[in-house]
Amino acid sequence: MNQDFIVINKNNETIRKNENQINELNNKYNQLKSEYEENINNNKIMHQTRNYNNGKYEGELKNDKREGKGIYFWNDGNKYEGQFKNNKREGKGIMYYNNGNRYEGEYKNDKIDGKGIYYFKNGSRYEGEFKNDKREGKGIIYYNDGSRYEGDYQNDKKEGKGIFYYHNGDREMGDYLNGNKIGKHITLKNNGEVETNEYK
Repeated sequence: MNQDFIVINKNNETIRKNENQINELNNKYNQLKSEYEENINNNKIMHQTRNYNNGKYEGELKNDKREGKGIYFWNDGNKYEGQFKNNKREGKGIMYYNNGNRYEGEYKNDKIDGKGIYYFKNGSRYEGEFKNDKREGKGIIYYNDGSRYEGDYQNDKKEGKGIFYYHNGDREMGDYLNGNKIGKHITLKNNGEVETNEYK
């Protein structure tokens, strides 16, 4: 057999092996690329705009759901700026109400929950704890006349022990039930006098 033919044959075999290896590498690359792109498409966070029946969302999306930071504009004029998770308000955010009120604080499962500040249009504000869209726990409400209440809240109303500070300097201590005074209340007057009242 011709020596040159043997060399050429061996070279051809080497070339075929290299071509096969290259094809295998290309196939693996394309497979990995496809898997990577699919993973990216399923998990990446994008900043986009979505229109809904009740409003519009501008912000980050993940798996085509509101996830991350964004702004939701309701058709009725309400607006929320803050964090989202799984299409719901979750984390910290600011809610602007169409009546002029505003809330700044924590959200859980699309509801006001945790610590925050609720600003009323009339100048009053509440600072404290919330649960399920209502004032719940410890809190302070500052009234626009200069007075304030510090104490317990339940179901969005004063309930438990609290102290009411009047704008004239008087201070009243006692219990509350369903937003109303109950039991013995002691008022320390700004002139040093002490007044006691009983509420049913």
